[in-house]
Amino acid sequence: MIEGLIKADGRIFKDPAPFIAVSELADSSVNFVVRVWANSGDYWGIFFDLTEKVKKSFDKEGISIPFPQTDVHVDNEK
Repeated sequence: MIEGLIKADGRIFKDPAPFIAVSELADSSVNFVVRVWANSGDYWGIFFDLTEKVKKSFDKEGISIPFPQTDVHVDNEK
């Protein structure tokens, strides 16, 4: 999925090849590292566009992003 988004962006160079890896299995997330080569002037545009496209693609595929949750139990007995 991420690789397809990278291939579809004409600003990203094909060579050297993109690097995609799981960097961490954290408490409330799975963290990815995505590194691509492009012109330095395109960096921020690619960064924000790719982040948004990954999120929307995950949503479309039913992949949810975990978030920290806290349960609070109230004891009314005195």
